[in-house]
Amino acid sequence: MKSKRYFNTTGFCMPERHYMIDPLRNQKIIFDLIEKTQYFTVHAPRQTGKTTLLHELAHRLNKEGNYISVVFSVESAGYRSITEEIANKKIINSLYSSSGQYLNKNNCPISPEKYTKDLTLENYLIDWAISQPKPIVLLLDEIDSLYDDVLVSILRQLRNGFQIRPKRFPSTVALVGLRDVREYKLKVRPTEASLGSGSPFNIKAESILLGTFTKEEISELYSQHTKDTGQIFSKEVVDRIYELTGGQPWLVNAVANEIVEKILKSDYTKTITIDHAEQAKENLIKRRDTHLDSLIDKLKEERVKNIISAIINGDGVLFDNYDDSLMYCRDLGIISETRPVRIANEIYQEIIPRVLNRNLQDSIEEEGETKWYIKPDGKLDMDKLLKAFQKFYRRNSEHWLERFDYKEAGQGLLLMAFLQRVINGGGRIDREMAVGRGRTDLTIEFAGETFVLELKLKRYDDTKEEGLDQISRYLDTLGMTKGYLILFELKSSTVIPWETRIKWEEVSHQNKNITVVLKSLTLRPVTQTALVT
Repeated sequence: MKSKRYFNTTGFCMPERHYMIDPLRNQKIIFDLIEKTQYFTVHAPRQTGKTTLLHELAHRLNKEGNYISVVFSVESAGYRSITEEIANKKIINSLYSSSGQYLNKNNCPISPEKYTKDLTLENYLIDWAISQPKPIVLLLDEIDSLYDDVLVSILRQLRNGFQIRPKRFPSTVALVGLRDVREYKLKVRPTEASLGSGSPFNIKAESILLGTFTKEEISELYSQHTKDTGQIFSKEVVDRIYELTGGQPWLVNAVANEIVEKILKSDYTKTITIDHAEQAKENLIKRRDTHLDSLIDKLKEERVKNIISAIINGDGVLFDNYDDSLMYCRDLGIISETRPVRIANEIYQEIIPRVLNRNLQDSIEEEGETKWYIKPDGKLDMDKLLKAFQKFYRRNSEHWLERFDYKEAGQGLLLMAFLQRVINGGGRIDREMAVGRGRTDLTIEFAGETFVLELKLKRYDDTKEEGLDQISRYLDTLGMTKGYLILFELKSSTVIPWETRIKWEEVSHQNKNITVVLKSLTLRPVTQTALVT
């Protein structure tokens, strides 16, 4: 029998339809702020449960009977050409139409069509609050969809009402969006650090960032499916899905939905395995659902580009507004909340390089029907594959690197694109990338064998020795004695022949057998983001 509930990947969750865990389980702070009549912001990346939390909060407050609460979106006023007057009308209409979902007629605000005063959000909220016997908790969703003067106007109207709450204005206002309130300032006037002492929402008490699921919460979510169907997500599968998703709520649901409905065709008698989780990951990446497309769209932004380039290279960073760029990427859920700075989860870590080098990857065609890099016994010939990349690099690197948006990370992206054929042939690549590590580690699994590649930009004379030490330590952690150190050297001269710019060297270092592969590129003089190791 098909389960009545399912793993939700579109819209907010409803307990009667979807597997879900209580969105307010760790949010005592929200109830404390409401009790103290405080204003606050809630921010989190898309599809992490913000709207689900808001709906649950409003319904719970109304059911308990101490407050009147409404969730409404201001997105209808979220375009640049709109005037403040029209924006006020659209936002008020959204509030009025949404109120009927949460309140009875006596508690709803008056219809905007019957409102006789100057129709501003401030006036409308004042009159609504005065007409009600209970304090109002107002939850504004998609606040960061507003632009420029409209955004400032709405925030200032809310600030103006702060002093007369709770009798003549909502006692609590929560602004909810992708980014923290500091980003509203940057969005209005990106060249200024703040809007000065008149900052339009300087009365907020807290800024709450919604977190990702813990491993225990994923188990709790998946156990609901087990209770309904008898189909089990084992501890090993849950652990692997946590690694793949980093607990990102949409990904946690999407991977489970892909396994249960798409791969196993809702046959609950079948056992869920780690291989199913890996297949689900690949399916999601290839299909690029809306969530992943939204992530990819952000890669075009300069602040995101700076951080992602540094992560791919493993470099430290030295550029203006680094902290703002870092917080922005964290708010969007692209990078981890903890140090070292790295891409948030394995699925993002996999899809971001693939997208950045997609055009190159599509242009790398197989030579003949046989996979020339596979030995007769079915094993991977890594030496042959990397020597072929040297040849490819010599012929194509300058041409392709000129076309990359991510020029600073271009060498690593070239290699990752070339190696992607390994995945397409049934292997797997794990990437270890983080700011400040001084390198990128690639672990390739194919036909039961593991290969370790370390990528470094050769900026200094001692980079090779440093790289040999680093890969030796990494091999120790894996219990291995063989690895590949790939050095990408940037040259400013145009006269160095290719024979000296491409090298292959077998080195014994700290009881390890390491193949050092040097690829040196002659660059035209360009202005690049400053990065330091």
